[in-house]
Amino acid sequence: MAHSLIYPDGLERCAWPHGDDLYTHYHDTEWGVPIRGDDDMFERIALEGFQAGLSWITILKRREGFRAAFHDFEMAKVAQMTDSDVDRLMTDSGIIRNRSKIRATIKNAQLALDLPGGISDFVWHFAPERGQHSTSVQDFEWKATSRESEALSKALRKIGFGFVGPTTMYALMQATGMLNDHAPNCFRRNTLA
Repeated sequence: MAHSLIYPDGLERCAWPHGDDLYTHYHDTEWGVPIRGDDDMFERIALEGFQAGLSWITILKRREGFRAAFHDFEMAKVAQMTDSDVDRLMTDSGIIRNRSKIRATIKNAQLALDLPGGISDFVWHFAPERGQHSTSVQDFEWKATSRESEALSKALRKIGFGFVGPTTMYALMQATGMLNDHAPNCFRRNTLA
C-alpha cells in the first residue's frame, strides 16, 4: 500500500484518510498538531481508548456524541459521573456503547485530576525529544508502538488508568503532535517539523 496519495485537490497526503472528507479534514487540521491543556488531552485519551479494537473514523464520526455524553470532556464533570450515568450512556446511540470503556473514562478522569501538574504535562513527559519526534524518511513505515508509548502506557496503568495500552498510547502520541508520523511526501509533514 502506498504511504501517500495525490488527492483530487492536487495535494499529496497520507493515504489513510482517502475517500472521506471528515477524515481528510481531521488529517489536515488536527492529526499531529501539538495540543496542551488537561481537558483537551483527556478528550484524546478517552477517544483513543474508545477506539481500541475499532477504526478511528468510527470514533471521529461519533466525536460530537462523545462530547455531549461526557460533558465536553471536562474532567471535573466526568469524574462526578455515576453508575446511573453509565446505564444511561449504554443506551446512547451517539457513542460506542461499551460499559468497560465508559467506566474507564470516568475512572481515568478521577485519576487524572489527582496528577500533580495535570494529565497534559504527565503525558508530554514521555514524548520523544524534538528533532527525534519524526519517523525516518528512509525506510518509512508506520509503527504500532514505540519505546515511549510503552513507557507511557506502563506509567498510566500503574496509576490505574484503563484502555491505555502501548498501541493506543502510540496513536495518542501521533494525534497530539508528540510524533510526526505523516508520510514522507505528505504536505503536512514539513509543516509540523
